[in-house]
Amino acid sequence: MNFIKRNIQISFIFMAFSIALACGNKQEQAKQTEVKETGNGNLVEFTQPQFETSEIETGEVELRNISGTIQANGMLDVPPQSKVTIAAPMGGFVKETQLLQGTHVEKGQVVAIMQNTEYIQMQQDYLDYSSQLEYLKGEYNRQLELAKENINAQKALQQSKAAYLSILAKTKGITAKLKMLNMDVSGIEKGELKQTISLRSPITGFVTKVNVNIGAYVNPTDAMFEIVNTEHLHAELTVFEKDVPKLKIGQKVLFTLANENKPRKAAIYLIGREINKDRSVQIHCHLNDEDSELIPGTYLRAFVETDNNKVTALPLEAIINFEGKDYIFIVKEIEPINTQADKDAGLEKTKDTSISVHTFELIEVEKGNEELGYAEIHLPKTFNLKSKVVIKGAYNILAKMKNSEEEE
Repeated sequence: MNFIKRNIQISFIFMAFSIALACGNKQEQAKQTEVKETGNGNLVEFTQPQFETSEIETGEVELRNISGTIQANGMLDVPPQSKVTIAAPMGGFVKETQLLQGTHVEKGQVVAIMQNTEYIQMQQDYLDYSSQLEYLKGEYNRQLELAKENINAQKALQQSKAAYLSILAKTKGITAKLKMLNMDVSGIEKGELKQTISLRSPITGFVTKVNVNIGAYVNPTDAMFEIVNTEHLHAELTVFEKDVPKLKIGQKVLFTLANENKPRKAAIYLIGREINKDRSVQIHCHLNDEDSELIPGTYLRAFVETDNNKVTALPLEAIINFEGKDYIFIVKEIEPINTQADKDAGLEKTKDTSISVHTFELIEVEKGNEELGYAEIHLPKTFNLKSKVVIKGAYNILAKMKNSEEEE
């Protein structure tokens, strides 16, 4: 009986030892994919089989030429010579006009007919001055001849000259005014007096503003119509002060209009030399392809391409965005599994790759400009450019790390 009891006790002890050893192995296996929180960041471990099935590829940070871009907002506008405001050179009543907003007009086309009794008075004054001028000119020439023979007094010559030059100045002045009113002087000399004047468009374009109606009285300072030639539109951009040093004449600009999705091309033509109150500068850009159907004042969003610079870059697939921040995974180490249980049992495993652990660390970066599938990244100061970086399968690692955290 004592022998049997001892055998039973030995069996219980052996079973307890086996259970403890098995539990230790399971705990160690669980640690093979454990996420570790360290002072250096987030760590996640993969066994070799897990690494192979996750389709993970590693590489190094590259130095690539990536074009920088500056975002800007703005609108379509026209140069001053392509935009005119029509006003009456002399006050009067609007007798006739056919213009509406959007009406296309040609250069020299009549846009309005004005009438005023003062127009008739100006023509009468012109005829009066013209007749006086002819008489005074003859009188002045006669006094000159008499002065040569010392027949008349010097005073008479001077009075004749003053009267002639005075009426000559008045005649020239009223002639200039009549030409501003588009009146034919030769017709007036024939006695053809007009009650109306015609206002004509100085450019070809579209009517954008109509501020008058038939019967309205307008002063010379009143803006009656606004006409815009849309054949030479430009993009007027607003760029912040900090980005101005990156700009140069001739740089390419891609922009999209508020009512379009297809980008259009332009180039910087002028850079403003004044900083606005909101610390911005106006940039004048010429469109590569003119389009007369575009409307001035249309809102646009633009991207200005700055010079190419060699920067640290990674494939877009290597950069993961999580909770509004950008991250990458770097390779920390590849080492054999030597658990404490193995050491206690006197077992030391070899560096067999089939039982290796792959450790990755999640670090935060700042993503910059993108081009041709690559993105500029700003790395921590302590980052070693020779470190291996996960360039494919980064999201698989992130998913594994988050699953492990949930299990814990």
